[in-house]
Amino acid sequence: MSESQGQPQESAEPQEKPAAPTRPIGPPRRGPMGGGPMGGMGMPAEKSMNFWPSAKRLLSRLRPERALVVAVILLGVVSVVFSVLGPKILGEATNIIFEGFLSSQMPAGATQQQVVDQLRASGDTQQADMVASMHLVPGQGIDFGALATVLLWVLALYVLASLFGWAQGYVLNGVTQRTVYRLRQEVEEKLHRLPLSYFDKMQRGELLSRVTNDIDNVSQSLQQTMSQLLTSLLTVVGVLVMMFIISPLLAVIALVTIPLTILITTVIAKRSQKLFVAQWTHTGTLNAQIEEAYSGHALVRVFGRRREVERGFDDKNDQLYEASFGAQFVSGIIMPAMMFVGNLVYVAIAVVGGLMVAAGSISLGDVQAFIQYSRQFTQPLSQLGSMANLLQSGVASAERVFELLDADEQVPDPVEPEAPVDADGEASGRLVFDDVSFSYDPAKPLIADLSLTAEPGQSIAIVGPTGAGKTTLVNLIMRFYELDSGRITLDGVDITRMTRDELRARMGMVLQDTWLFTGTIRDNIAYGRPDASEEEILEAARATYVDRFVRTLPDGYDTVLDDEASNLSAGEKQLVTIARAFLAQPAVLILDEATSSVDTRTELLLQHAMNALREDRTSFVIAHRLSTIRDADLILVMEDGRIVEQGDHAELLAVGGAYTRLYEAQFAAPADAESLVDPEDVAGPGLGTGADPATGGVQAVPEGAAS
Repeated sequence: MSESQGQPQESAEPQEKPAAPTRPIGPPRRGPMGGGPMGGMGMPAEKSMNFWPSAKRLLSRLRPERALVVAVILLGVVSVVFSVLGPKILGEATNIIFEGFLSSQMPAGATQQQVVDQLRASGDTQQADMVASMHLVPGQGIDFGALATVLLWVLALYVLASLFGWAQGYVLNGVTQRTVYRLRQEVEEKLHRLPLSYFDKMQRGELLSRVTNDIDNVSQSLQQTMSQLLTSLLTVVGVLVMMFIISPLLAVIALVTIPLTILITTVIAKRSQKLFVAQWTHTGTLNAQIEEAYSGHALVRVFGRRREVERGFDDKNDQLYEASFGAQFVSGIIMPAMMFVGNLVYVAIAVVGGLMVAAGSISLGDVQAFIQYSRQFTQPLSQLGSMANLLQSGVASAERVFELLDADEQVPDPVEPEAPVDADGEASGRLVFDDVSFSYDPAKPLIADLSLTAEPGQSIAIVGPTGAGKTTLVNLIMRFYELDSGRITLDGVDITRMTRDELRARMGMVLQDTWLFTGTIRDNIAYGRPDASEEEILEAARATYVDRFVRTLPDGYDTVLDDEASNLSAGEKQLVTIARAFLAQPAVLILDEATSSVDTRTELLLQHAMNALREDRTSFVIAHRLSTIRDADLILVMEDGRIVEQGDHAELLAVGGAYTRLYEAQFAAPADAESLVDPEDVAGPGLGTGADPATGGVQAVPEGAAS
């Protein structure tokens, strides 16, 4: 089982990292902490996204819910129809009250025609026309029975509209949440299909921002805009129909708002779209900076870079503030602008409608209903304008998520995979490199035409200067990267013919950088083989000397580790990871500076444990301390991606080549070490060739000593 779970760190070999592509998926890594406390400052915002294709793609994700989407539309139609009919019927109530009031002011016993004739005779023609257009009974007051009937009808309509609206919201909420659930699921599955090179280029904080903040923003945008968008559009259509039924002239006046709304929304949306993209870009960048500064908090304090980190945070926070303020302010102008246009139309309708009532060409109730419709007409238009705010923000986040989903995936596993077995039905661990070539950047070859055979039970040590390709070599075994050419076989089976899970299940990997999760020490050891018994866990702990320090803890194996396992020392954490690999009992064991964090005495004890662990298993040991690999069956010396020497410890010393230089650089006296170094390889700050300003000689920095 892989100790690293697919993300080994090559902190000791920074020059082996791949070069950034022309247009990186996310902010490039800088420094040993994935960007460093000060990495990524002053990065420009991404260009404005292609809005409509991205919006269409987002809406297409509702396709599995299309039956319920149709139901949502139907429920919305019914709800809007009931809501739209309300003002028209309520206008009848106004007519009943107004006509009843006028009737009570007329002499009882007279007819409506007599009152009209009397008004015309007195020269009040306009009032006569208004009275003639109504249904009046002189001397009779308000008909409260008819008024109550109308009001009950209005109440019933509004109650039904609310019930259908509630049902629409309930169904729509389920549609939206299931859609976002599937999106999160796709992102989670996508992360497991991405190659390690993707995570090399993507900052963790930026990736977390896309997986959490952006998806949450998509969810919120879908939830709010879909319901309001559908209701607003249906309301505009329904209200427009009723307005033309009541008065085509007033309807034409109300229609003036549509081109004004489109013009205002388009102008403002174009300005705010870029700001929304910048807002979410800066959000991801700020998250990355915070995550890096937090994870490297101790390092920041040690090197006294707190003020620089704070300045970096302030710079990014200012950029986010400016982008967010601009986006919200510009898009927020839409709603007040729409309200202003609506108020102008309201005034125009009130004036023209009053003149029409006075002329008797329309009833007062219809004017009241029309004024309500004008409000209902401009309100959804204003909502549509304000929803451009949420919609643009949501689509901007959706595009960032789609970039993640569209990222190039690792080569898929074979449809009919093979599994290596020997005569006993188990893998023996024979690894063969056959003319293997690999480079992170095609312009900078790293490993070229490398051939190597590792027999079962053989212990192979890999040494060489930083950047020689040591960790890359074992990463190729784990298939964290794909070969450019050649092949690697495990017990005669090309590893590309195996599934990655099958391959990595036969591997055990212990890295220089420990990885422990929140849980007990027992749980962390058992991660190597979840079905292991208690006795097997304890045996692995005793074999790797974990049991020694665990017994001194108050809770023993039930001691709970926090996120950083800060309640254990660096050496103790390393021992736990080694115990985990011991428990997994892999066919191939990979140790990448696995004992670098333990003391000398514990290292000697672990050598005995490792000898037992490596028995009948192929093991690869990457080491800079040559004292740890003297007993290796085969030592490979790598330089510039090539194996320049190979043999056991005694043979390589006898040759007097690269291995001898590395060995003597570590164990020879300082005076003798100067002769081992090429002066051109040693350059101090401002000294060019490494000249010592005090002596005029060459400063001795032995090759490999920095490692």
